[in-house]
Amino acid sequence: MEPAPSPQEKYHLITRNLQEVLGEDKLMGILKERELRIYWGTATTGKPHVAYFVPMSKIADFLKAGCEVTILFADLHAYLDNMKAPWELLELRTRYYENVIKAMLESIGVPLEKLKFVRGTDYQLSKEYTLDVYRLSSVVTQHDAKKAGAEVVKQVEHPLLSGLLYPGLQALDEEYLKVDAQFGGVDQRKIFTFAEKYLPSLGYAKRIHLMNPMVPGLTGSKMSSSEEDSKIDLLDRKEDVKKKLRKAFCEPGNVENNGVLSFIKHVLFPLKAEFVVLREEKWGGNKTYTAYEALEKDFAEQVVHPGDLKNSVEVALNKLLDPIREKFNSPELKKLSLAAYPKAKPAEKGTKNSEPDNAVIPSQLDIRVGRVISVEKHPDADSLYVERIDVGEAEPRTVVSGLVQFVPREELQDRLVVLLCNMKPKAMRGVESRGMVLCASSLGEPRQVELLEPPAGCCAGERVYVEGYEDGDPEDELKPKKKVFEKLQADFCISEDCVAQWKQRNFLTKLGTVSCKSLKGGSIG
Repeated sequence: MEPAPSPQEKYHLITRNLQEVLGEDKLMGILKERELRIYWGTATTGKPHVAYFVPMSKIADFLKAGCEVTILFADLHAYLDNMKAPWELLELRTRYYENVIKAMLESIGVPLEKLKFVRGTDYQLSKEYTLDVYRLSSVVTQHDAKKAGAEVVKQVEHPLLSGLLYPGLQALDEEYLKVDAQFGGVDQRKIFTFAEKYLPSLGYAKRIHLMNPMVPGLTGSKMSSSEEDSKIDLLDRKEDVKKKLRKAFCEPGNVENNGVLSFIKHVLFPLKAEFVVLREEKWGGNKTYTAYEALEKDFAEQVVHPGDLKNSVEVALNKLLDPIREKFNSPELKKLSLAAYPKAKPAEKGTKNSEPDNAVIPSQLDIRVGRVISVEKHPDADSLYVERIDVGEAEPRTVVSGLVQFVPREELQDRLVVLLCNMKPKAMRGVESRGMVLCASSLGEPRQVELLEPPAGCCAGERVYVEGYEDGDPEDELKPKKKVFEKLQADFCISEDCVAQWKQRNFLTKLGTVSCKSLKGGSIG
């Protein structure tokens, strides 16, 4: 038998690769006396994807450090968060999460018998817990509750009261699960500090909080269940994994917001303590890295090519996914998967979201946030700019736009814009354009044009969608004869609040609305 790790070794295992720890001294004090009791919770909403391997990898670290680990399937939270999980699907989705999370843990070699699994509704509907919710609501301000949930609870124009309850329930979970610490992503930080502020007011101890960094998705932004291109599903076929990795943002030499590198750092290295870059002999052959820093350095210096990195991650990832796919190939779990996440049925005629069978819908458009890397005058057309725009792909896109008389070149440089990405490439005075920068235009004369502006904090490649049309895959390329964009554009407009809309539904990113500076009532094109 291996000797038990020392408190210092346990501390290292528990905190490695974390972004932040609140309560470090308390953590070390407990480790010197006994094993740490910790929990990780997941709301049973959208289908788990490969980013869930990041907390799974840390759970493996916690077990190696001798921690007593509880996994909470937060079913009630899933309903409270703007009803992301409808009540009638709550039980089915919780069962799906239980099966898929256990399959993930088994695929990375975590012994399930060392873990405790709990559902939120096992204790959150008790008399004692409910009374504590009321006690907490009598001391928490609306401002603090809203602020605490800002990074986690879905933000909508008219929020429900349930979203204000969410942070308080998560704080109380620490007491009712009888843990020393809670583990989560750094997006949970405001809820964690909320718990530290308010639990003592009920006579309960302040807990330790451990935070993982937010791992970029394949587009360079946060990996999200609601953004199809940003994630790889746990049950995706091998050919789908290859396709998504091929499109992933992995610019040569760029180590910032690189989802491929981040997955290696936070999942593959902690699990295997090494990573093998697979290469043909003519390019130097395979190379084994035993330290992530060495791999990142070689990638930054372009010793490692993005194509080789993606191919190597594909092989390693499929090894993790194979046992999960095999488990979910059983008739019982196939049935559960379909029942928990049924395909959306078309709305009945006459209802608010009803569309004729042959109607075009906004989700057919591939609209993304882009960052303008360079702007030059078109060599053969004084009214045109030639821009290179980063939209989260391996290489920036070349886009030609007629903005010379409306937007000064220096205002475009390094600016975030909104780009339609699935128009058929078109030669414009000899330069092929692979997208359209979307702008607001005044209806009267003289004509005024303003760029559509994504919310502050967006990353290049983030999806822009129309409210109510978050789901559905955009077409790979719009067919000019079908005039999909032109038909939708007829109902594009700028609201009185300067928000971009389609049929009075807002253009959104995950951070908020898309707007323009001042052209109320304008058109969009």
